[in-house]
Amino acid sequence: MRIFRLGLRPLRFLSLILVLGTLLPWACTRKAVSFNSSPEQSVALASGADTLTQTSDTLDGQPSLSTARKVVLTKEQDRAAKEAEKEAQRKPKKKKKVFLGEKIKRAYTKSGPKGRSQIIEVFYFLKFPMPLNDYAPAHYYYDTKKRRILKLAAAEEDEPTLRILHGPYKKLQNNQVIETGYYALGTRHLRWERFDRNGVLLTKVHYEMGFPRDANVSYYGQDRAKINEVVPYVNGKLEGDYAKFLDNGQPDWRGQFENGRRVGVWTKYWGFRGRRHYEYQYAESGYDPEIAEPELIREYNRNFVVIYDKEKNIDKRGEPDAVDRPGATRRPGYTPRPARRAPSKVAPKKR
Repeated sequence: MRIFRLGLRPLRFLSLILVLGTLLPWACTRKAVSFNSSPEQSVALASGADTLTQTSDTLDGQPSLSTARKVVLTKEQDRAAKEAEKEAQRKPKKKKKVFLGEKIKRAYTKSGPKGRSQIIEVFYFLKFPMPLNDYAPAHYYYDTKKRRILKLAAAEEDEPTLRILHGPYKKLQNNQVIETGYYALGTRHLRWERFDRNGVLLTKVHYEMGFPRDANVSYYGQDRAKINEVVPYVNGKLEGDYAKFLDNGQPDWRGQFENGRRVGVWTKYWGFRGRRHYEYQYAESGYDPEIAEPELIREYNRNFVVIYDKEKNIDKRGEPDAVDRPGATRRPGYTPRPARRAPSKVAPKKR
């Protein structure tokens, strides 16, 4: 009996190996797992059907790669979507340029021969005109016709070609900045600097709406509402625009100092409407020999008519002028025209 049992042991091991050989491949195969355990899905899984494909994912009974459903939009929603798409494709709008709360526009001028010696000025001006300060020593404009910057001693009558400077200013030569500053309502404002061709700082002056910060300003009365005189000082030396006013606010004298001396044209006014009376010429530069007695170059009568001009060789100072008589307001050469009479009424003809 013992010998019989010993003979069955190899058969047991052989049967165990056969069972493991049949179960091992079945255990290693992949199985589809469904979290919804239902009899229908079990049958579908057993039959090999694809449970990931639904009826809504098929097109005419055939599987479809696109499972997106069409959304029906109203006309308003469709229009809003198209507008949003166009807005996204548009270029971003440029920011409006504003300086001290006023809208400005950029411009530039070129002067001198072409090449390294040419001077380029980049600046801004007001898009819309504004009232200026009558007490300012000078006003700066951009002449759109002549394409250059003008410095006027007093606020002149409005001209369509003049634009009031307002905003940053820069002067360049050979791509090198030689002067920078700011304009405010036609006057120099804040810090102004000048450089040589090597970029070395030459001068630096601070302005407050046209007046140098170190200027000596005197007023009429204790309320300081009206300016009497503006004497410009820079680093303790007379430098800049000088202005003298009457008690009615009208200018009396205007001129310019350089290196402590009077330079350029000095203007004497009549005292009403800002009209000029005399213009005297001093040296062109404060480093030239000083002129003790200035030369009269131009004279105007009360109606702002030139009666003397040295350059144009005009001298009418001794001639009687009808417009200078009291009560006369007509311009020279004016001839009154007879008033037109209304046509006489004609009686209708009798039939």
